[in-house]
Amino acid sequence: MYESYFDLNCQKCPRLAAFLSEVKEKNPTYHCKPVAPFGDENAKLLIVGLAPGMHGANATGRPFTGDYAGLLLYEALHEFGFSNRPTSESLGDGLILKNARITNAVKCLPPQNKPTGEEINVCNAFLAKELETLPEKAVILTLGLIAHQAVLKAYGLKLSSVKFAHNAKHELPNNHKLINSYHTSGYNVKTKRLTVATFNAVFQTIMPLLTA
Repeated sequence: MYESYFDLNCQKCPRLAAFLSEVKEKNPTYHCKPVAPFGDENAKLLIVGLAPGMHGANATGRPFTGDYAGLLLYEALHEFGFSNRPTSESLGDGLILKNARITNAVKCLPPQNKPTGEEINVCNAFLAKELETLPEKAVILTLGLIAHQAVLKAYGLKLSSVKFAHNAKHELPNNHKLINSYHTSGYNVKTKRLTVATFNAVFQTIMPLLTA
């Protein structure tokens, strides 16, 4: 599963590999490896985040699982019919995504949640391969500016060619569509930069595109 665009044992970024080893020593039960995409392999909706969170995906091994950032995301996926339950708690919780998959621009936990430009570029090769597997008329939802820019890089586009804006819609190669959203981080939710209503509005934009 995902073999063509994911490597569980990747250590191409020395800083990230060293950091994961440090975190594993302090938290022996944590995943502390690259976090695989999660969801439907044949999905028409691909959601791209930034990177695993320390006590979220890095701990559980599933994107946006175990920390605040996943609460709004998984509630919306359930609300709009992409999942069988509204929460994501662990790999064994029985959650199934339908026609949706979640991935990250950077697959490993970065120190202070800030990957370097070089680390983003190294991991971009995996994202580019993943995008190649998407069907025609697929929709890519990017959560935050870094994910947005990573998708543009993966398509070989200039970063200045497509401006990030919440709930904006853009055309991509291969008849794909790009939709932007603010990241579902605890900070954005608590400051009301992103609310249930404004995040649901993003999915209201997405739904007609998936059936077009």
